[in-house]
Amino acid sequence: MATVAHWVAGARPRTLPAAVSPVLAGTAVALYDDGAVWWKALLALVVSLALQVGVNYANDYSDGIRGTDADRVGPMRLVGSGTASAGAVKRAAFAAFGVAAVAGLVLAATTAWWLVAVGVVCVVAAWFYTGGSRPYGYLGLGEVMVFCFFGLVAVTGTAYVQTETWTLAALYAAVGIGALACAILVANNLRDIPTDRVAGKMTLAVRLGDERTRGLYVLLLGLAAVALVGVALTTSWWALLALAYVGPGARAARVVLSRAVGPSLVPVLQLTGVSELLYGLGLIVGLALAT
Repeated sequence: MATVAHWVAGARPRTLPAAVSPVLAGTAVALYDDGAVWWKALLALVVSLALQVGVNYANDYSDGIRGTDADRVGPMRLVGSGTASAGAVKRAAFAAFGVAAVAGLVLAATTAWWLVAVGVVCVVAAWFYTGGSRPYGYLGLGEVMVFCFFGLVAVTGTAYVQTETWTLAALYAAVGIGALACAILVANNLRDIPTDRVAGKMTLAVRLGDERTRGLYVLLLGLAAVALVGVALTTSWWALLALAYVGPGARAARVVLSRAVGPSLVPVLQLTGVSELLYGLGLIVGLALAT
């Protein structure tokens, strides 16, 4: 029987910076525009965290029943290891999606009802990442969807529900956060190339191959810096405090470029998550100082 510790591990806490950072970045832009609404920011955080946990459990369930997780080099998976039943993990995924839906409905009711449609698309995308008969995560589209939903939608959406306006600064911040969120997934899929190839999971890393995937990881870190310059040009140079992400990012890049494989790549996921979190924190602190 799975313990509480097992369920916490199954939620993949190391991926949660990818849920917190977009809300920090979107709120930073709203704060600079004198439009920050903190209770809406908190609800946006609940939505983002619940969706991240939901997609993690959904991924665990779908990969587990397919046998993709039967031979892993990364952290334990609930279904693949036999620690929890597939049904229990599926219910946990939908419970998390339910929490996201409730918080999202409150935001829609107090902002704009068309946001309900955005929320539905987010939940559908979360499930079909590895779920369904043709999961897009198995077709090499995972990074595209992560960029869209945990970058563009999450950051601009967080800013919009607080300010009810669209700004170029929010878009630049979304590109930077999206690039780092993608880098987390690229690092994960780089580690899993051998087992994913055997399992028929044609991720972008499997399609690109080892060498080009490592190059893509570094490119995404650089794109985040370019986007940050865009944020600074459209707001304040204080936004460049987010360059704090370069420290752990550079350490992670060195590991990736050292041609590390398997378990040696596991720390890269944590370092990239910390980089994304520092990016979001740097933006909110910097733009708070600029107001």
